[in-house]
Amino acid sequence: MVLVKGNHASHPSTFILVGIPGLEAAHVWISIPFCTMYTIAVLGNFIILFIMKTEPSLHVPMYYFLCMLAITDLVLSTSTLPKMLGIYWFNSKEINFSACLTQMHFIHCFSVMESGIFVAMAFDRYVAICHPLRHSTILTNHVVAKIGLALVLRGMMVILPFPFLASHWPYCRTNIIPHSYCEHMAVVNLACGDTRVSSYYGLFVVFCVRGPDVIFIAVSYTQILRAIFSLPTKDARLKALETCSSHLCAILSFYIPGLFSSLTHRFGHNVPLYFHILIVNMYLLVPPMLNPIIYGVRTKQIQDRLLWLFTHKGF
Repeated sequence: MVLVKGNHASHPSTFILVGIPGLEAAHVWISIPFCTMYTIAVLGNFIILFIMKTEPSLHVPMYYFLCMLAITDLVLSTSTLPKMLGIYWFNSKEINFSACLTQMHFIHCFSVMESGIFVAMAFDRYVAICHPLRHSTILTNHVVAKIGLALVLRGMMVILPFPFLASHWPYCRTNIIPHSYCEHMAVVNLACGDTRVSSYYGLFVVFCVRGPDVIFIAVSYTQILRAIFSLPTKDARLKALETCSSHLCAILSFYIPGLFSSLTHRFGHNVPLYFHILIVNMYLLVPPMLNPIIYGVRTKQIQDRLLWLFTHKGF
């Protein structure tokens, strides 16, 4: 392990990513579903973006937010999966220290962005169902652009302390990371100084950034459901529920594995490490794969446009 010395700390020039500890012999087999999910995620999200670009009727706030979600999913999965496959297929386990911190920032930054996008989508559904006559005046293109910029800045600023603090800790134990990618706490746990600041800040992000996101989504959908069940006819209620069901499915696929990952990494000492790593890897692959499928299957406008693309002679 080569140490690079700075003013306040020393760190290895490279880290070694183990992959999935305890399941090294099965890496090739594990890579098959991972590669399949990544391929579906890339194709699905690019199709969503292409449909959004070519269909003017979809240029409305709901689908602008869906485009933001697709871009975020592409970055989130691409920042991890190619390196994972390098580990599983070619035993390419080394990663430069700076590249490791960059990967860490991208993963956590875009994860926070995705959480914010779900909040924005919940707000869009709230306005559309609870205040339909004011929807076009509240969520103008200018407002949507401001929301998108705010989500990007929030993700970047909230996560910036992660790599900053990690770069200043001394690493005098080992450079072997028992993980498939540079997860924040997996890196910090290798430091030999007092890293409680990083741990506490990680908890702050979970409970004070994502926590309010979840609360806002829950409050929005409480109001949405109240408005839906007060509609006079069953058909109207079903139609309103249908517009929200895809969003709720996407939210559950994102938050449940993420919450499990964050809590088990800090408190689940009895959970086998290989199981935890598998869940974390799935967390970065399943939502990007499922989101375009969920919205493609449950959104009639996207279905119609996709069918037109495959049947039209010009395709």
